[in-house]
Amino acid sequence: MAEEFGTVVIGAGLAGGTVVESLRDAGYTARIALVGTDPAAPYYRPDLSKKVMIEGSDPADSALRGEDWYSAHDVETLFGTSVTAVDTDAQTLTLDDGGDLSYGQVILATGSVPRTLDVPGAQLGNIHTLRDAGDAVAIRSQFGEGKKVAIIGGGWIGLEVAAAAKSHGCDVTVILHTDAPPLSGVLGQELGEYFEDLHRKNGVNFLKNADTTAFTGDSAVEAVETSAGSVPADLVVIGIGADPAVDLASSAGLTTENGVIVDERMRTSDGSILAIGDIANAKNVLRGERLRVEHWDNAVRQAAVAASTISGGTKFCDWQPYFYTDQFDLGMEYVGRGGSEDDVVIRGDKSSGEFIVFWHRGGKVTAAMNVNVWDYGDELRALIGKEVSADRLADEQVPVDEL
Repeated sequence: MAEEFGTVVIGAGLAGGTVVESLRDAGYTARIALVGTDPAAPYYRPDLSKKVMIEGSDPADSALRGEDWYSAHDVETLFGTSVTAVDTDAQTLTLDDGGDLSYGQVILATGSVPRTLDVPGAQLGNIHTLRDAGDAVAIRSQFGEGKKVAIIGGGWIGLEVAAAAKSHGCDVTVILHTDAPPLSGVLGQELGEYFEDLHRKNGVNFLKNADTTAFTGDSAVEAVETSAGSVPADLVVIGIGADPAVDLASSAGLTTENGVIVDERMRTSDGSILAIGDIANAKNVLRGERLRVEHWDNAVRQAAVAASTISGGTKFCDWQPYFYTDQFDLGMEYVGRGGSEDDVVIRGDKSSGEFIVFWHRGGKVTAAMNVNVWDYGDELRALIGKEVSADRLADEQVPVDEL
């Protein structure tokens, strides 16, 4: 007979771990099960490309809660366990060990799956993606003075790993499949060039217009073969994006399109199932559009909304997207969502390493980014969607909190 739970959370990452805590904080008293494929208790994943890789810290130090917290709060934990099927009629889940759980509510927090490359040699050793603590520890273990590290992809993960590897004396090459600067798809040409220059000044090499065609070596990788030449490599990190892990949701008959479709309360097309985090394509009432966001801030906020929905609260999705990065001596925060057609307004001198960027369209601020300039997070968030002239945004004589 299936063990009974009020709520079963599938996925024990940041979103899953946070929603369990949020439910208990909201006064929810029914039994909870937290099921996750990772053998470890939920941890703060942004630390993987930062503290773990740069400082060599133990991933356990980034745990959201000690494992004893879960038992103390009547949360049954099934780590290292997968859910293989959801029976929405019987409201039961099948586990990979053959066991069954019954549920009143399910919260899907299955996250995303890093993309890989299907090319010859992809099975060689020392070729990694970065998703969990095991990945981070394995990558970090290969760092060392003079080690040749090839990173495929110039997104946030790729550049953060590049910075971490360089801090340990590695010889780092970032391989890009176009001639555009890294991050230009998100930040635009000017800021993409700024990040590329930052990395070049710190000794990172870039190979552009290079499609990866194969990996070569005996048991472990020795080179990345590309359309622009061969790159020697003792270690390869593939950072070409991730896809939402929606197989379980799809097999359960939920509506999916670029993730799992949910409303502003995180409810899916099935009234007993919610979805949060990377997989949730959510209705954002503040922005008046659907968003699927793969960043920690979104996971934490959506967890609070889901807990509110189940426990009878009134929270809903009503915030601007936010993320941050640390690379070399650069720390930055970004809020909102700019577009390639937006004008870019710089407040301050980029060459100083301390400035603020605004994305501006139709007289309104669409996004803002503070680079090594702190204490303006709330003020910048409040400007998103407001009508402010480009001249005023750029004028340092006008205080940020008066814009």
